[in-house]
Amino acid sequence: MLGALGCRIALLTNAAGGIRAAFVPGSLMLIADHINLTGRNPLAGPSHAFIDMTTAYDLDIRTAAHTAAAEAGEPLHEGVYAGLLGPSYETPAEIRMLRTLGADAVGMSTVLEVIALRQLGVRVGAVSCITNAAAGLSGKTLDHREVEDIARQTRKAFETLVSRWIIACEELLQPEE
Repeated sequence: MLGALGCRIALLTNAAGGIRAAFVPGSLMLIADHINLTGRNPLAGPSHAFIDMTTAYDLDIRTAAHTAAAEAGEPLHEGVYAGLLGPSYETPAEIRMLRTLGADAVGMSTVLEVIALRQLGVRVGAVSCITNAAAGLSGKTLDHREVEDIARQTRKAFETLVSRWIIACEELLQPEE
């Protein structure tokens, strides 16, 4: 719908489980690429489309995010997001597989939205709030209440980053001279 309404840039956010050891709860990760393991694609069907996903996450938008993070004094990691269908959390074996595949974080959203937006020509950026260590990495049982608590604790940093990121992206909408 955003693309159909003329949206040219979309900034997406999500909560994700951290796979990379450096991603502790409360970390922010800019998505550089994704792995679609949902078993779905929004472009499949009778009017299927073939689109290039090489730079699904726009390089200029990613640069704007790093600029915004530096201005805000907020650390911003960059990594690969694995999208799974959910709604259950992953198993430790699935997390080991994802790590082997090169995933740094895992979640249940964003990937299908990015594919649909890119098909419409919308430039995309996305950031994950790492709300928990992925299954089997912390020795604790995953609890959705803890995920929500970390999201609330990270809210100010997240809002600051996204607010500055929006401002940084405004320059990308200006016509070239």
